[in-house]
Order: sequence, then C-alpha cells, then structure tokens
Amino acid sequence: MSEKFYENPLNTRYASREMQENFGDEKRFRLWRKLWIALAESEMELGLPITKEQVEELKAHEADIDYQKAAAYEREVRHDVMAHVKAYGDVAPSARGIIHLGATSCFVDCNSELIIMHDGLEIILKKLVNVMDKLKNFALRYKDVPTLGFTHLQPAQLTTVGKRATLWLQDLMLDYESLTALQEKLRLRGVKGTTGTQASFLDLFDGDEEKVKELERRVVKKLGYEKVYAVTGQTYPRKFDYNVLCVLSQIAQSAYKFSNDIRLLQNMKEVEEPFEKSQIGSSAMAYKRNPMRCERMGSLARYMLSLPVNSAVTASTQWFERTLDDSANRRIVNAQAFLTVDAILNIYMNVAENLVVYEKVIARHIAAELPFMATENIIMECVKAGGDRQELHERIRRLSQEAGRVVKEEGGENDLLERISADPLFSAVHGKLGEIVDAKKFIGRAPHQTEEFIANEIQPILARHAAILGQKGNVNI
Repeated sequence: MSEKFYENPLNTRYASREMQENFGDEKRFRLWRKLWIALAESEMELGLPITKEQVEELKAHEADIDYQKAAAYEREVRHDVMAHVKAYGDVAPSARGIIHLGATSCFVDCNSELIIMHDGLEIILKKLVNVMDKLKNFALRYKDVPTLGFTHLQPAQLTTVGKRATLWLQDLMLDYESLTALQEKLRLRGVKGTTGTQASFLDLFDGDEEKVKELERRVVKKLGYEKVYAVTGQTYPRKFDYNVLCVLSQIAQSAYKFSNDIRLLQNMKEVEEPFEKSQIGSSAMAYKRNPMRCERMGSLARYMLSLPVNSAVTASTQWFERTLDDSANRRIVNAQAFLTVDAILNIYMNVAENLVVYEKVIARHIAAELPFMATENIIMECVKAGGDRQELHERIRRLSQEAGRVVKEEGGENDLLERISADPLFSAVHGKLGEIVDAKKFIGRAPHQTEEFIANEIQPILARHAAILGQKGNVNI
C-alpha cells in the first residue's frame, strides 16, 4: 500500500507489534495518568487537602484520554504535559485543581520513560534467551560434525559446526550478562521537584522532610518499584540512556557477527539461512538464493551501532540541572534503538531455528585441505617406524607443493595422499592413511567443549527463563 507521507520502516517492516506498542503514545500517556493518580493518592494519604472522591474520579477516567483535545491544547500552550493535565481535568473536573500538584513535567515524563525502557528491556531479554535456546539446540545437534576452521579467512585447524555455534552463543551470553546487570540497577527518577531538591513538596508538607521522603516511597511503590535515584537535577541522569543503548549495541554487535559468518558460509554452500518455496533471491538472476535475512540483520545492526554516540553527546551536554535540547533527540533515538534490536532479534530467532547445514559440502572442503594439515601426523607415524624426520619433512614438503600446484594452477583435486601412497619413503603409513586423516581426529575437544559450555554456562540461564522459551521469530516482509 502506498502512503502519502513517510512512515518509519521500523514500524511498517521490521519491529514487532509488542515493541511498537511499548513505545506508543497510548502506553506513555496512560503511564502519565497512573503517575498522577499515584501522586494524588499518596499526597492524600499523607494529609494534604485532597479528597477520596477526587482520587476516585481520577481513577475512573484513567483510560479516558481524548487525544484530539490534548493535541489542541498542546497547539495552544506549546507544552505536552500541561496539555494532558488540561485534558485530564476536563474529564475529572473535581480533581482538576490537584492534578500534578507540586510536580514538574519530568515527574511524568522521566518516570514514564524509565518504565517504558525497563519494559522494553524485558521484551529484549525474552527474545535474547530464545535466540540462545535455538543456538543451543543447533550447537548440540552439530557438535560432532567436523568443519574447517578459519583464521584470517584462510583454512586452519578443524573445529566442528556445533563448536563454532558456541562462539555465537557465548557472545549472546555476554550480552545477557550485561543486560541483566543493567536491569539489577533499574530505578525511577522518583518525586524530586523542579530542580531535584523537592522544595515544592517540602512547602506542601510545611517543612516535614519525613513526609516528603515517604511521599516518594509511596508513589514509586504504587508503580511497582522500590529504588529511585538518590539525587537528580530536573531529569534522571541521561547517562542511563547511554548505558541502555550500549547494551543494545552489544546485542547488535553479536547479531552482526553471526549474520556475517552465515553469509560467508552460505557463499561456501556449507550453511544456509532459510529460503522459502516462493521466495525470490534476485529480480534478474532467478537462480540466486541471497541471504536476505542475514543481510537485513547486518543492515539494522549497523544502524544500532551508530546510536550510543548520540546518547553520549546528549549526556555530556546537559547544562547544570537540565536543558531541553535532549527532548526531541531522545524521542527518536531511544525508541528507535529498542525497535531496531527487537527487529534484529526477530530475524535472529528465525534464522537460528531454521539453519540448513550441507554436511557433504563441508566434508568435500575438508578433504581438499586436510591432507596438508595431516602432514605432521604422517611424518610422526613414519618416524615411529624408523624413518628420518628431516628426510621425511623435505620429501613431504616437495609433494605438498606439487599437489598445491595442481590445485591452484590446473584446478585439479588435492592429490597429496595419492602421491604419499605412491612414495616408498612413506611405506610405513601406506596401509593406514585413511585412519590418519580421519577428520574427527583433528577436532580436538570441540564436541566436549560444546557440551560442557552449554551445560555449565548456557543451560542455567535457559532454566532460569524456562517460562518464556518457545517463542518464534517472524520475518514480517
């Protein structure tokens, strides 16, 4: 469907409805009203001249939000919070005079923003552990399947398909640790007043500091929290936004690395992301099976990686108790960071659950390289049988170069083993070359490392979150 105006593709193409709703106006403005109710009710409980009827009227109209009227008020007063105070007062007229009593705009704005980000982190956590669960299953399934390892993108010692997956999994485990460490420190701004001194509330309670402190405790408890920032200016510390975006960036980094590895493996025809029956890889080249999911992951991750520096600038340019040049910026950056990582994890789940492994292709690639890697083993076996190590080394060096020339210059197969089989100097191993070059003898502890890592590091995390496992990753378009 064609739209007349620009729409953010994070909403129209990539992010989940759940995350979109989390950052939507409906949730934000309902939280504002919850905060106003909690404030009024707590002030009433502590003796301010607010009646139960006023609080009950606020509660009765908590969800009764006239967005058109609020928008009209905002065009008039150029202040979003006061526009919603007025709109709330229209539907709860008896309480009009006590809505927002003693508070500054950041009472609703900052506290609601923190709650929204806290909830957003829960959504991210749920998807992160589901990706981990799917990679765990993949790693265990292929823990014994040898594959070429690569250093510098050149063939190196063998590993296994499952062991390689533990590297992706460990990246996510580190991200999980960063995310949960951040969650343990979550707190609200609280009830702090205009510059964070609580002066307006101290005036309301005639200088009674204990009541001011109790007011804050009660309000945050009604919102389901216990901890608050001990001191603030007008806003909560903008460094928190930076910390959140750094954690989201870490997740994007891990996904980016995974997506690049899969794209390279797909080029080698060893491992492939899912490709649907009617999917078109290229509008021109009908045969192509492009890794569009992993390419999209990388594309979104690249955007996410650019966002923390934006929050760093915002945090470092807050003048004294606050300046408003953070507001428009944060409306865009914070929400888009969460939507971006949400979209990345949706794709990651889908790919991790449906990876296709071509074991025969992998075996063929091993066969092309393993004879070179096995030369040291062949020399050692011949030495054990009485051979001269230096003479064997020189001979196998020449045979290897000849075999390499055939591969590189003539495009032939690696025939090193055939050359060794025909050379009497290596007669001690002629009957057991197949055993010597068995790929499973070159994978070290890879299978056991995979099992141990998952049992000791990953399984406890997944057991902790067993109730939220089983989620599917959807690629919207």
